[in-house]
Amino acid sequence: MFFQYVIYTHIYTYRKNILTPVRTACMAVGSGVSVGSEVGKYNGQITPFVVLSCMVAATGGIIFGYDIGISGGVTSMEPFLKKFFRKVYTKMEEDTKISNYCKFDSQLLTSFTSSLYVAGLIATFFASPITRAFGRKPSILIGGVAFLAGAAFGGAAYNIYMLIIGRVLLGVGVGFANQSVPLYLSEMAPSRYRGAFNMGFQFCVGIGVLAANLLNYGIQKIEGGWGWRISLAMAAVPASILTIGALFLPETPNSLIQHNKDDPDKAKKMLQKVRGTDDVKAEFDDLVTANEISKTIKHPFKNILRPKYRPQLVMAIAVPFFQQVTGINVISFYAPILFRTIGFGESASLMSAVVTGLVGLSMTFLSLLIVDRVGRRTIFTIGGVQMFVSQMLVGAIMAAKLGDHGGLSKGYGFSVLILICTYVAGFGLSWGPLGWLIPSEIFPLEIRSAGQSITVAVGFLFTFIVAQTFLAMLCHMKSGTFFFFGGWVAVMTVFVYFFLPETKNVPIEKMDRIWKKHWFWKKYVGKEDDTNYDPVTAEIKTDI
Repeated sequence: MFFQYVIYTHIYTYRKNILTPVRTACMAVGSGVSVGSEVGKYNGQITPFVVLSCMVAATGGIIFGYDIGISGGVTSMEPFLKKFFRKVYTKMEEDTKISNYCKFDSQLLTSFTSSLYVAGLIATFFASPITRAFGRKPSILIGGVAFLAGAAFGGAAYNIYMLIIGRVLLGVGVGFANQSVPLYLSEMAPSRYRGAFNMGFQFCVGIGVLAANLLNYGIQKIEGGWGWRISLAMAAVPASILTIGALFLPETPNSLIQHNKDDPDKAKKMLQKVRGTDDVKAEFDDLVTANEISKTIKHPFKNILRPKYRPQLVMAIAVPFFQQVTGINVISFYAPILFRTIGFGESASLMSAVVTGLVGLSMTFLSLLIVDRVGRRTIFTIGGVQMFVSQMLVGAIMAAKLGDHGGLSKGYGFSVLILICTYVAGFGLSWGPLGWLIPSEIFPLEIRSAGQSITVAVGFLFTFIVAQTFLAMLCHMKSGTFFFFGGWVAVMTVFVYFFLPETKNVPIEKMDRIWKKHWFWKKYVGKEDDTNYDPVTAEIKTDI
């Protein structure tokens, strides 16, 4: 909470110097979209009210990050492995013939990590109708309560079944939180600073990862070997903050206007409070227009398949898919295991995970400060190149110097650590925060909840696949695993350059314009919109 306060108050105090709005017309490279006309249309400022609301909501990222960090740490702890995964422990300690790359290859062990993401995948589709029908706040509250219950089961687990039940409940919590929190942040934030506010979610993910890694390092030497219980149970702390905070969260103006059809003034008053001004006519009129369109949509998941929503649907699938095949969860879930694979001891492995977590958190903070000035596409490109180069070099060192037995020399081991930190820095700058920001800001109101659910579900699906297969990949592909993920980084960087238009400073309810002017997407969006939708009267000319 302290770090969140520092971030948002930093933005609030220095917004004119750090996040100066673009006031002149500019052309997004490769997209053909002029966003200058959009900037400055809405009145308002960053208020303490919106800062505090977003700070509390962004806590949903801490529960996600904490679980990512904890699961990788406890699965490398010998007492935890002895109790729940005896075969893995025996193979690691006693089998001298097994390859370095195969010591942790266990489907049961990976099931412990990946079961959360199956539960999250299913939960997000339940979260979508709840978020649409009742608002963002109830979904955030459900996420906090479910995660709290999961922490209780995990900390008290005495057999593998209680452990898995705890993971499933954690997954439900993460599913609801990941579906609703990014939407909440994007809808509450002023359009000029939406990137910075939304990245508060990923920054909190980084805080959660770092906190978990520090805790794992601190409790590993507790006598009696029960330190892992503290790691699992302490998930209740961020869950409690989120749950209690959600009780006092205001609903977003976008959500209020959907659920108070007979009293639009309620949404207008909230918008005035959030923006710190009474002159919100332009933004409120756009919300009313978006709401009128959304009322004609009875089946969001069906309508998102229409050609006019083709670019949003593609991004809802491609962005989370690419985010997972960067290989980041290989590092996040299995960093201690990976460092043990290359020859580090238990303590050194956990400390190395702390270092990578700190690097990622620092770069996310940098991205938060520059995203609304530099733009999304530029940051994607810089981060993509950085990740690609570092992964190629890690793969090359492991291919040349790490055999099936023994470990890397001290010099090469630290070289790998530095390169992995470089990779994590690239992810923390780009695909980490932007992977959540882009989907949360591109969907029109009528399909926003459904689109975010697809984004979260795809993310969970491929997180599960990567988590479930990585240890087997490491065993069979060995160093080639890093070339595999590096190849995907190259593909996604090219994809973003050609197919993702720049979205900085574009109001969330005017985002459809960037697709109409894009060299590729305009052939899908423009054709249907010209015949079926009148943007002036907001009337649908044909039935949906």
